[in-house]
Amino acid sequence: MRPTLTHLALHVPDLDACIEFYSEFCGMRVFHERAGKGSRIVWMAEPGKEQTFIFVIMPGGMDRGLAANDYSHFGFALSSRDEVDAIADRAREAGCLIWEPRDEPYPVGYYCGLRDPAGNYVEFSYGQPLGPGAEELPAP
Repeated sequence: MRPTLTHLALHVPDLDACIEFYSEFCGMRVFHERAGKGSRIVWMAEPGKEQTFIFVIMPGGMDRGLAANDYSHFGFALSSRDEVDAIADRAREAGCLIWEPRDEPYPVGYYCGLRDPAGNYVEFSYGQPLGPGAEELPAP
């Protein structure tokens, strides 16, 4: 049997702030919650993907403190450049935009980046050979 990636587990300094961020910007929702780690442990997923890929979020973490030139990130695909711009506008207003929208050669596409309340970077992209619209693009 081949392994299948099912989840990422994240310790975060402010659980409620991270739940709000991933709900507001990523459209994820809490679908499981239980006591643990001195507070609670939350499972979040995009609607309909609860059995495919989730974030397990737990309190007790430290701010990631990623450097400006560190491109470690979680990637979310969007359906259009306009959606990337809309996320960037909302993030700019919320004070969490770290990478202004930009175009890069294929397969990177058009993207922007946000900083979540734990210090993780989150990319929103259009035009990559992953996610919505990927079937319309050439393979890398």
